[in-house]
Amino acid sequence: MDQAGMQSPLYLFEKFEAGIVQLNARREVVGMNDYARKVLPVDRMKPFDRFVLDFHPERSRPKVNFLLDQASVCPVTQNVPMTMIINIPEQVLLIKVTRITDMADRLTGFVLVFYDVTQVVSHDEPVLNQPARRLHRIPMVANQKVAFVETQEVCCIESDGHYCRILTPDGWHFCNLSISDLEARLDPAQFARVHRCFMVNLSAIECLEREGSKTLIRLQRHPRFRVPVSRSEATRLRSALGLRQRT
Repeated sequence: MDQAGMQSPLYLFEKFEAGIVQLNARREVVGMNDYARKVLPVDRMKPFDRFVLDFHPERSRPKVNFLLDQASVCPVTQNVPMTMIINIPEQVLLIKVTRITDMADRLTGFVLVFYDVTQVVSHDEPVLNQPARRLHRIPMVANQKVAFVETQEVCCIESDGHYCRILTPDGWHFCNLSISDLEARLDPAQFARVHRCFMVNLSAIECLEREGSKTLIRLQRHPRFRVPVSRSEATRLRSALGLRQRT
């Protein structure tokens, strides 16, 4: 993904309608715009005057709480991403959060702005009996911009806490989704989880190597980088590659 691709109008959000959710200092929902009411399950969840984390998937709550904690600090001196991707069963939401202060710079609340980018990163229609839409693009953050890379351009994925790093032919990129989120959304015929911290694009594998008792993956576009394969996943990987099992 080159710089021109990241600046292409295809990856900008001017044409996206924004959902806006207002929180008070206790992180309770106190207001939202009409688009947020349309996208979010307001009638079913009844979120007003309730803690905002109650309405996020369990796996997303630490990231949302972290983002709110960081937004509470002013100025933000850490190099922390203030944009986040939330992965829920039928939607992929891009969220940005900012704090609101009074005349004395005291925290009075937060504003969450989100975009529904499901159609950008997923196939147009969910597959029958498939619990979540497959991603055909992965959202990545760089230089305070969100860009999307086609899955076939991904060499491997490395876990980084609640987030992950994506290796493409031109290097590493930050992604707001966790490796578990991506594992649930990526095509298992194309990607394999080979380690607690790594997934690989099967078509990006050049060869398997042995280093003592360890199995390592050499990537075609990054031959100096080796991806570790856990013992529990080695057999499954060899099967996915059409290799005979070791005897």
